[in-house]
Amino acid sequence: MVLTGPVFLADDPTVAVSDLAAALTGTPPTVLDVRWRLTGPPGRADYAVGHLPGAVFVDLETELCGPPGAGGRHPLPDPGALQSVLRAAGVRADHPVVVYDAGDGAAAARAWWTLRWAGHRPTWVLDGGYPAWLAAGGSVTAEVPTPPTGDITVRPGGLPVLDATAASRLPEGGGLLIDVRAPERFHGEREPVDPVAGHIPGAVNLPTTQHLDSTGRLRDANAVRDRFAAVGLRPDAAVAAYCGSGVTAAHTVLALHRAGRTDAALYVGSWSEWITDPDRPVQR
Repeated sequence: MVLTGPVFLADDPTVAVSDLAAALTGTPPTVLDVRWRLTGPPGRADYAVGHLPGAVFVDLETELCGPPGAGGRHPLPDPGALQSVLRAAGVRADHPVVVYDAGDGAAAARAWWTLRWAGHRPTWVLDGGYPAWLAAGGSVTAEVPTPPTGDITVRPGGLPVLDATAASRLPEGGGLLIDVRAPERFHGEREPVDPVAGHIPGAVNLPTTQHLDSTGRLRDANAVRDRFAAVGLRPDAAVAAYCGSGVTAAHTVLALHRAGRTDAALYVGSWSEWITDPDRPVQR
């Protein structure tokens, strides 16, 4: 099934650099630059140096997520505030959106997930991000566009979300809860970000980096399915992902969509929310 032309496929959450380049010569999609770092300077500085033609910068930390607190470091945004941000970026109802980041896909996947959660289905991730665009000889600019105000209406619920209680019950009910962090964080051997080390009891570990090939692109559907099958995913079992704060886990949800599991849920609060309640168990 094709939604908006030969390059934007409904059953694949990513778009190739060559296909985006071709689309930009016609009626272009809305392109969002969401480059972001967990630590270090904000991505807006990178955007100012150079970005894809027509791309609008949207800040993952302050515009696509709510303020940090009891709900974790990157909780769900307020729907009204998100709608204002997306309209200012030129996002229009039913018009395709392509998001890109600095290459590993995590920030772009969280932006993709947020737009899909908000009810905007025609949304894709640029496979390989900004580095792939540069490697292919794509043009860049420092010019900041002023897009026409969009008309998107945010309708939460487009993708499934788990809270802490539902996440804890998923393994008990035969579902698969995937912790996508590095193994040493999962095992509680090292925790460089959060004040408590370990994982949610019953979770399995599958770092989301395993879904990328050596060029930083998402592996093909069969390779992704094999990795999920190796940690116990069954076709008839519910599946959800979590990480430190719901960013890299969104990348695993993206990979699950490529594998055909469009019902995959995200525990948005993730580990940073789980550990705010000392009564919640921690496994190491």
